[in-house]
Amino acid sequence: MASEKKGRGSVLFTGYRSLGLYSNHIPHVVRYHKRHKEFYLVTAVGKSFLTYNVNRLGQVAVSNALPEDISCLAADRMLVYAAHGNLLKAFAKNKEVVHTYSGHEAEIHLVLPFGDHVISVDTDNNLIIWDVESEEEYLQLNFDRSNFGISAIMHPSTYLNKILLGSQQGTLQLWNVKSNKHLYTFKGWETGVTVLQQAPAVDVVAVGLTSGKIIVHNIKLDETLMTFHQDWGPITAISFRTDGHPIMAAGSPIGHIGLWDLEEKKLMSQMRDAHSTAIAGLTFVHAEPLLITNAADNALRVWIFDGPGGQGRLLRFRMGHSAPPTFIRHHGLDGKQILSAGQDGTLRTFSTVHDSYNKSLGHGSINKAKAKKMGSRGASLRLPPIISFASETSRQNDWDGIIACHQNSLRCTTWNYVRSTMGAHKLMPPDLKNTKPRDIYATAVELTSCGNFVVIGLSNGNVDVYNIQSGIHRGHYGKDTAHDGSVRGLAVDGLNQMAITAGSDQMIKFWKFKSKELIQIADLIASPTAILLHRESGMLSVSLDDFSITVYDIETRKLVRRFPGHNGKINDMTYSPDGRWLMTASMDCTIKVWDFPSGCLIDCFLLDSAVVSLTMSVTGDFLATAHVDDLGIYLWSNKSLFSLISLRPLPSDYEYPGGKNELEVREDSSEDMMEYDSPEQLAEQLVTLSLLAESRWKNLLNLDVIKRRNKPKEPPKVPKSAPFFIPTLPGLVPRFGSESQAECPQSRIVNLGVLEQKSTFCVQLEEALDHQNYDIPLKTIKEMGPSSIDTEIRNLAPEGGGSVAVMQSFLKMIGRMLDTKRDFELTQAYLALFLKIHLRFISAEPKLLEEISTLSSHLDETWRQIQTLFNQSLCVLNYMKSALL
Repeated sequence: MASEKKGRGSVLFTGYRSLGLYSNHIPHVVRYHKRHKEFYLVTAVGKSFLTYNVNRLGQVAVSNALPEDISCLAADRMLVYAAHGNLLKAFAKNKEVVHTYSGHEAEIHLVLPFGDHVISVDTDNNLIIWDVESEEEYLQLNFDRSNFGISAIMHPSTYLNKILLGSQQGTLQLWNVKSNKHLYTFKGWETGVTVLQQAPAVDVVAVGLTSGKIIVHNIKLDETLMTFHQDWGPITAISFRTDGHPIMAAGSPIGHIGLWDLEEKKLMSQMRDAHSTAIAGLTFVHAEPLLITNAADNALRVWIFDGPGGQGRLLRFRMGHSAPPTFIRHHGLDGKQILSAGQDGTLRTFSTVHDSYNKSLGHGSINKAKAKKMGSRGASLRLPPIISFASETSRQNDWDGIIACHQNSLRCTTWNYVRSTMGAHKLMPPDLKNTKPRDIYATAVELTSCGNFVVIGLSNGNVDVYNIQSGIHRGHYGKDTAHDGSVRGLAVDGLNQMAITAGSDQMIKFWKFKSKELIQIADLIASPTAILLHRESGMLSVSLDDFSITVYDIETRKLVRRFPGHNGKINDMTYSPDGRWLMTASMDCTIKVWDFPSGCLIDCFLLDSAVVSLTMSVTGDFLATAHVDDLGIYLWSNKSLFSLISLRPLPSDYEYPGGKNELEVREDSSEDMMEYDSPEQLAEQLVTLSLLAESRWKNLLNLDVIKRRNKPKEPPKVPKSAPFFIPTLPGLVPRFGSESQAECPQSRIVNLGVLEQKSTFCVQLEEALDHQNYDIPLKTIKEMGPSSIDTEIRNLAPEGGGSVAVMQSFLKMIGRMLDTKRDFELTQAYLALFLKIHLRFISAEPKLLEEISTLSSHLDETWRQIQTLFNQSLCVLNYMKSALL
């Protein structure tokens, strides 16, 4: 599902999708696709709606996001209608907006598709009928809210051009929308109408009331056929079975569903705790024993009625947290599972691949067996929500692999990921098991990388070690307590050699893990809020109460970085897989990315709501965030993995500038960063190499040696004459000669005039000496092979047909190449070959000596600049290697 969170101004991350969002308080809609011969389910989640197939509850489509949250949802055969604010929009193909209907001045709360028209009702009691295709207003009806406040709307079957309206006052009105006539008023039942639902029988309508009554009424005769009463509050939804069983289902505000037998006129059965919140919508699938329900508890369920007693059993479901997540972490080595603890007290795992892989590990319970036996009455035995947990995969197939601490609870629970259930142990110090003081509770937990030991920190400063397999206490750190105040963070290195604890006494202590001896104490400038260790690199990040961040190297136990941090409390931190980046989230609604090697802030982006927890996958492809008062988990894709990202340091106290759109400001800066520099623009700082193969220049100095080694041991054989006395031309490949060539034998006298002709390269050098443009001869020599280059440079001397002026022009071409700092390796190769061949002749010519001295000084300066850059790069590389060792 597309992410609704907007990260404004991020260079590294872009919104990808959300996890764990399935339903809200908006009733769902069921559609039938004639071509597919399949039912589809549409549910609203915030600003978008999701489409599922009923057979498998597999997500098949996600709509584009609207500017505001969806207020009501409806659908017909072709389109899905979603209202937000005072606008109604029609979606085609479950995704794209194709029609927009604007005309309401208040928020729309009821929508009804009606043939070629669609009806919408706003909170000001205005009813508007729209033409679907033309988007024009067909009819508008205004009602007095004090006399008839519209609360429900439906189209009775077989009633042409007629709609039935229910009111908050309890009366019903039947209207003909084509003639704009009020046909009839039903007296009502003195309480407000909440639901109107067509029964399978013609002329019969079920009316749900705020008093909990359900009236089955014949609107043609204005007679009440039967009355039912639910004790659970107002009726929230009604649906009828159409598979031959006369059953009516009714929803309630406390999550119960009543099943009424229409023949016996009595309650047949109850489905208690079908949802933990009010039933938003329920629908019996046409001609099938399936009931679909949704509610604001972020759950979507399909029930099947195949038992003897008529009781529905759960067939399929999609469910997320019913209260916002508090702590999330990636689990496993593939980066495809995210463990999430929520305020609803559950521990869940969400898959980034497909919803079918999601699992619920259940609620934390004081006595799991007793709570299971008590059912819904066992809520009093549940533990408080999980505030922090740690997980490892190394021994999760053998025993529990997750340890969690609960809000204001001394008990720390273990969980089994493989069996998807709460674990065997509830860990707490042996000396406190009998007393169980209320003012002492667990504040931090850590699980060793081997999956054998658990470290738990308490609010009184105790830090205890347990074996997770047996639950046996294995000792504690410190003589009495590890810290004088509450423990704020725990960490254990990858080899179980060192344990690190942080306390509210503004101290970080390093301990030997096995012997529990204190190694060193580091003082902090403020109390820590949390610590995070990257085990591979040994970097320990500490967030402080003054909103700053300090980073320690646990090998040297020294401070290596200090970041100014945020303008609000830092809620969570996470590392990139290589340990190069640290991402921090704060209550100032920003996420900042810090680069360890440079010590700079490289990215900062603003979010709609504050992040309470974040985690990055071990593969580095996704960053996951959980937000304040939000049920979903949002994924952000790492753009540096699939596109070229140019990073530049931001000011350490970077804030979004006021008075301008933040997104535009950061996008402008990112465009500047991504600007491509051509070789001409790089010339002032760097040198550029050619794109020629090494064989074209690397062996020029050793070309004579190569030719000598490659010289054939036997001279080439003369090819045999062709048959029929046809003359042939000499060469490695036989070629037939013409009669004229055969008649005129080839002359053995050397034509010296041919040898006196100058080559093209030599002529171009002579011309370049006059107009000082060496691009043409440089292009010519770059296209030559090694042997041709060697021949051309040898022929520059007077004995080879050249001249001193041509040799001087060649040196000027080399100087021009040094000036532009392009084709640097070709410059070195050509100059080296020239000096090797003509060094003695150059020493006797003053003009050439002058050119050589100029080139020498220029070359020394260029090499000095390059050597400085090499040294800087080597220093940074050596420092990074030492930090990782």
